[in-house]
Amino acid sequence: MSDELCINSIRVFAADMVQRANSGHPGAPIGMAPMAHVLWTRFLRHSPSNPEWYNRDRFVLSNGHACALLYTLLHLSGYKDFPFEQIENFRQVDSNTPGHPENHFGGVEVTTGPLGQGIANAVGLAMAQEHLAATYNREEAPLFGNFTYVLCGDGCLMEGISAEAASLAGHLGLGRLIVLYDDNEISIDGSTSLAFTEDVPARFAAYGWHTVTVADGDNDLEGIEAAINEARAVTDKPTLISVKTTIGKGSVLEGTSKCHGSPLGDEDIRNLKTKFGLDPEKKLFLDDAVKKVYADAAARGDEAATQWNALFEKYAAADPEKGKELTRRFSGALPDGIIESLPRFTPQDGVKATRQHSETLLNALAPQLPDLIGGSADLAPSNLTIFKGSSDFQKGNYVGKILRFGVREHAMGAIVNGFAAYGGFLPFGATFLNFLGYMQGAVTLTALSGLKAFFIMTHDSIGLGEDGPTHQPVEKVMESRATPNLLTLRPADGNETSGAYAAMLLQKNRPSLLSLTRQKLPNLEGSSIEGTLRGAYVVQREADGKAADIVIAATGSEVSLAVDATKEATMADLNVRVVSMPCWELFEEQEAEYRASVFPSGVPVLSVEMGVTMGWERYSHASVGINRFGASGPAPQLFEKFGFTSQNVAEKAKTLVAFYKGKRAPALDRPF
Repeated sequence: MSDELCINSIRVFAADMVQRANSGHPGAPIGMAPMAHVLWTRFLRHSPSNPEWYNRDRFVLSNGHACALLYTLLHLSGYKDFPFEQIENFRQVDSNTPGHPENHFGGVEVTTGPLGQGIANAVGLAMAQEHLAATYNREEAPLFGNFTYVLCGDGCLMEGISAEAASLAGHLGLGRLIVLYDDNEISIDGSTSLAFTEDVPARFAAYGWHTVTVADGDNDLEGIEAAINEARAVTDKPTLISVKTTIGKGSVLEGTSKCHGSPLGDEDIRNLKTKFGLDPEKKLFLDDAVKKVYADAAARGDEAATQWNALFEKYAAADPEKGKELTRRFSGALPDGIIESLPRFTPQDGVKATRQHSETLLNALAPQLPDLIGGSADLAPSNLTIFKGSSDFQKGNYVGKILRFGVREHAMGAIVNGFAAYGGFLPFGATFLNFLGYMQGAVTLTALSGLKAFFIMTHDSIGLGEDGPTHQPVEKVMESRATPNLLTLRPADGNETSGAYAAMLLQKNRPSLLSLTRQKLPNLEGSSIEGTLRGAYVVQREADGKAADIVIAATGSEVSLAVDATKEATMADLNVRVVSMPCWELFEEQEAEYRASVFPSGVPVLSVEMGVTMGWERYSHASVGINRFGASGPAPQLFEKFGFTSQNVAEKAKTLVAFYKGKRAPALDRPF
């Protein structure tokens, strides 16, 4: 009786939340309540009093629209971020119970909502556990053995990202990843027969997953328990449990899309409560017997965390170095001296592409930073992301730190997020910058979630040459800059690449994207790590004692072009300042006095960047850029075609100076 009371109470509690907000999704929480109840009361090891416990089981609600279910479970379990007042404020401004789960609140592992992201995050979470277990576990001290559990729906499994991630999970044999699939055969448009008729378990079996089906997910609690036990016993494959449920079970709208995304209505909820033997007049009510079941489950989790903490203390006493290392990793702190250790370069060091400097940085960091893990979407020889001293992360070799994502950019981004959300990692993913489009959904969630991770994006302009406009990014840098809480770093040479890595390392709750060249560039005389950390700085100053006639502001490969332009004979009569601007976001965070010192008021500014010019009006009066797609051909010919030559930049600079001759250029500073 207690199980039935718990499940029905959760069902109507979630429906009440949606009704009170007059917004939300009641159908899925009602249909998924039985499987969620079995999982949370019989299996899930979590600690509401210590939500950051390293070895807790990770729970991911991939179909995030069903968050009324998650918030109910977290409230029942006693998480401090989900008291009753937050339940009452479901979907209200500044509440802890937003319309889709956000990882800013204890008990919510990852931010979900865009379908498929959560299950892909879970693959990263499961990979993270396997790597830590392979690296740190000892026979007498199995520190890392948590499971990753996922609830997902039809929509998650329709999205391509879930196919990418599931394929990789099967290849890797992630035996501690268990997905419970809410197979209710309903989507927003109606029956899944409209567009989704494949045999999902057969598809996952083909990926290399173990599969189980529970035919009556509405009532067969023992069948759900048996399926989870079976999944836990399969250690060499992830498991998909297909649970047949009825969306909105008990509602007059049950089994239809009408109960998916709208409140059920007061009358239907009263009838639902009566049908379940509950008081129809009580709203957002949980019986003490229900609370006790969840309090007891939470207490078992708290005790497991206490026992684990004692185990960790013994581990750290026996191996102080590893104990300190794990404590540092999960705290997010950097090893002492790591920023100071980053390499510096001079013009005499020769020309290299910034992707090559990035490779140097990865290899410099890897021995000092066991947190570092990552890889490329089948472009490692081009992205230059293989760092020495490690091996491939593969089934049978989870200790490896080089991740082989295959041609799966979208899943790569979400898996990187999973690593970052697990804790103790500094993960990265890499591809060509133009393929940011494939993974933008995941990168947006990296930023929204405040995860410390980074993305190495090479071949960042028409400078990649013959592969042509399908591979040449012209809008992607600006797209990255437009993403809130994301550092976009486009370094000009070796020192700025070191500076970009320094900036990335120093972040706490913000991811970074590194935009790197294929073509080789000189190391500039005035470049520096320190300047890079300020976002923009004067890399070549005008003649002493003379005011600048013009500022040329550039990023990445165009900084050396701007410097070359100042040497053109036509520029001999001008005093030119060259500003390198590797990171707009960092520059905006500098004090107003510093910003004004870089861009003197009244001096015309010409921006030079191999991309769209939209956005540059914030800093410049005119731009040399590309407001069309690129073309196929050798890079030098493309530079000529699109005007990225020292002669053309010099000509445009002269034209801009002439335009403002005898008057001050309009001020670009802003009051806020």
